[in-house]
Amino acid sequence: METDRLCLVDFTDLKSDNHLDGLATMNGDAEVMEFFPATLSQAESAAMLQRLIDHRAAHGYAPFALHKKDDNAFIGFTGLMLADFEAHFTPAVEIGWRFVKSAWGQGFATEAARACLSYGFDELGLTDIVSFTAAQNTRSIRVMEKIGMQHKAADDFNHPHLTEGHALRHHVLYRIRSSK
Repeated sequence: METDRLCLVDFTDLKSDNHLDGLATMNGDAEVMEFFPATLSQAESAAMLQRLIDHRAAHGYAPFALHKKDDNAFIGFTGLMLADFEAHFTPAVEIGWRFVKSAWGQGFATEAARACLSYGFDELGLTDIVSFTAAQNTRSIRVMEKIGMQHKAADDFNHPHLTEGHALRHHVLYRIRSSK
């Protein structure tokens, strides 16, 4: 897929070593990972990359690697994943994103997310897509709102993978439904 400024590619479409290096650098950045429990090592990023590849093989969709059209630089990922942990709204298809710092504040997240929503609704035939993040993550919440997702405070939840008292445990949930 393409947008005006981005190529959205399957993580297996290009040499995966290039993606691993980009993922590991991004996942190792404390600012990028501010709203996650920890940064990830090279080995943890390799395991993440394999999970993304396996998810696409199993479900037919997964986050896309994002490359800028003008210089082919890897700037992050955006896409759909099955959220199947125990929560009141799961199983559900989630849209999510992560970007290198140099790509922040340029509208890439909104641009890529809109393309992925269209893909999910038009190509995959999904009727409902969710997104969630730690309540403190105002940057991601802003993207959710820009792409038309709606929030109801009653849907917010404590993430089951984070322990009681963890600063990031409380999550906000946003939803969007297909207009078709």
